[in-house]
Amino acid sequence: MTHHTASALPITVLIVTAEGNDESAAGRQVQALADTLRASEMDIVIAASGADARATIGADASLHAVIVDWDLGAGEDHAEAAETLTAIRARNVKVPVFLLAERTRLSEIPVSAIQQADDFIWLMEDTIDFIAGRIQAAIRRYQDQMLPPMFRALVGFSEIHEYSWHTPGHTGGTAFLKSPVGRVFSAFFGENLLRSDLSVSVGELGSLLDHSGPIGDGEAYAAQIFGADRTYYVTNGTSTSNRVVVMASVTRGQIALCDRNCHKSIEHSMTLTGAVPVYLMPSRNHLGIIGPVHAERLQPEAIQATISANPLTHNLSDATPALAILTNSTYDGLCYSVAQVEPALAASVNRILFDEAWYAYAKFHPIYQGRFGMHKRPDHVAGPTVFATQSTHKLLAALSQASMIHVKEGKHPISHERFNEAFMLHASTSPQYAIIASNDVSAAMMDGPAGTALINESIVEAIAFRQMIARLQAEFAAKGDWFFGVWQPDTIFNSTAGTTPFFSADPKRLATDAACWELVPNAQWHGFGDIGAGYCMLDPIKVSIVTVGEASRERGGFSIPAGLLSAYLDEQGIVPEKSTDFTVLFLFSLGITKGKWGTLINALLDFKREFDANTPLKQILPRLVSENRGRYERLGLRDLAEEMADQMRQLKTSTWLEQAFGVLPKPVCTPVRAYEQLVLGHVEKFALDELAGRTIATGIVPYPPGIPLLMPGEAVGRNDGPALRYLGALEAFDRQFPGFTHDIHGVEVKDGRYYALCLTNLVL
Repeated sequence: MTHHTASALPITVLIVTAEGNDESAAGRQVQALADTLRASEMDIVIAASGADARATIGADASLHAVIVDWDLGAGEDHAEAAETLTAIRARNVKVPVFLLAERTRLSEIPVSAIQQADDFIWLMEDTIDFIAGRIQAAIRRYQDQMLPPMFRALVGFSEIHEYSWHTPGHTGGTAFLKSPVGRVFSAFFGENLLRSDLSVSVGELGSLLDHSGPIGDGEAYAAQIFGADRTYYVTNGTSTSNRVVVMASVTRGQIALCDRNCHKSIEHSMTLTGAVPVYLMPSRNHLGIIGPVHAERLQPEAIQATISANPLTHNLSDATPALAILTNSTYDGLCYSVAQVEPALAASVNRILFDEAWYAYAKFHPIYQGRFGMHKRPDHVAGPTVFATQSTHKLLAALSQASMIHVKEGKHPISHERFNEAFMLHASTSPQYAIIASNDVSAAMMDGPAGTALINESIVEAIAFRQMIARLQAEFAAKGDWFFGVWQPDTIFNSTAGTTPFFSADPKRLATDAACWELVPNAQWHGFGDIGAGYCMLDPIKVSIVTVGEASRERGGFSIPAGLLSAYLDEQGIVPEKSTDFTVLFLFSLGITKGKWGTLINALLDFKREFDANTPLKQILPRLVSENRGRYERLGLRDLAEEMADQMRQLKTSTWLEQAFGVLPKPVCTPVRAYEQLVLGHVEKFALDELAGRTIATGIVPYPPGIPLLMPGEAVGRNDGPALRYLGALEAFDRQFPGFTHDIHGVEVKDGRYYALCLTNLVL
């Protein structure tokens, strides 16, 4: 059976019955039905029990139809069949489900089961060909409505096989076939990708710039799924999404309240708009983990004081902020209570942007309720207009650079016509249609209970990993030994069982109760002090491994720098998201499986074994040794860990990091003024020990996580100030440990010395 490109997937029908191999009359009919469907090029899977069926449903997303025997199992209550129906609908509300039953017993089937089925099969009354035809018709209808609007139109257009007389010049990939290297390219990416690489000239697909046709339909579809009034597809990342929102909301001489824990794209937005940034200071703990802007700093009096303290605001005609920008969740997985943040900020500003680049999934699981920009509000029209920018590709399923802008209209909305002018400033007239389609598909994957099931799987896997690490750490500690920890609550309180260790807490409760993850005020584990009750929670899927760190002096006298663990894992083919001095962050995205995190557990255990044995680096980090000859050949793993940790203690890297990011540098000029001076050439490069007292021309941003240390136009400060002391510590560390150098945007490294551009002859 072939019908639509959606059927390019194998068409699989699951038949759930214990009679599939019987020689009874019913068994023979089941086999006959299976044979008839196979003759139509379908794959048939027969599950003999409810447990087998539920396992198949959870593992196989290619099912096009499911047939469930109502008499499955031995019980009179038909629990096996009922549970199977529930399991199907928990993952897919659209797949055709047929209930296999006797017509005479239809009145005995409960309404709940009937509602979960689409149709009935009477094996002993209708012909096999008739039954197979109904199943095929249902599958065709399912295929027709499976694809979201834009992707459906793209697939349909690619199947027409029209001759192209417009751009792109490879015309569906045929140009590549005229060259040997082009043929390799074509074979690697495949015909479908090349045929779907189209031009804005293809009117059947609509326009990304005008948001018309199937593209506009796709954006409207995504808005409904993500809880927005309007959604815009963006094809060059959330960096661009942020620039679009800021340029639509604020202009030269207006104030933007910016989370200092902001992405570099916010800095770029200040430069593009000419806005005056007034920074809201987030918190950091002893591990260097980035926390939220505390609630008291969002109150009107505190915001007014912050604005007044900024000298760049003193001569403005209007000191009312036009936009507030917060990063949610933080890079380390701390999520605001948006339900608390919005009313606090609404007293000062009419528009709020939540940069949710790493948080697009929050709408689709109840544990995040009230903690994302598009959350449900009783009367959102009376509140501020809210924007959420999300990297669909980061933690959902989409191609790189796929992003969305979601808008929830408030009392000071920006009309689509006005907003789209900012959008078109940054959008290409030749967008990549595969990226647009992947946004469309990502939204469809999140539609209904299927989205919740997918996010729940990520949460469940992350919790299992967290509990495994915590249990291993406890078991090693009981023997007087060490192991890695996880940054998370040490214990979980249960009203019936009292306080239990995290590793023995009920995993189902951990996956459903947000209270388990909230940062309780003054709880020792999180290190953020007297944070407001319910104001912030730790995202379960963002897991920070603690690499023993400074506290280890109480347990054997050693520390393991996280950069060394990251290098070891990289050698094993495991790439973490980022590391601080003593934490390594792992993201449990939709693609994580038990096999993947099981491999990570084994790698951590292997590291411990190699560390305890002080295995020579040339055996376990051969690339590091070969690329830095004469530096590491004679060292073992523990030798290097101790040497690095001792140097970090002497340089006070953690201390200076906390202090450097804990104070706001003095703004000398706006980012746009600094950029104008850069373009005019009124800049000069200075070594780190020459920067004191100067004004920085370009932002200095350590990566990861990409949070600015100094913004363009800010004073560097004194030689003994926190910014230069921190950069000096990093420079000294980098010279001592080649292969473990820091990536700092805005800093040029030459012969082991840091250099940065500063403004010269600045006339204010």
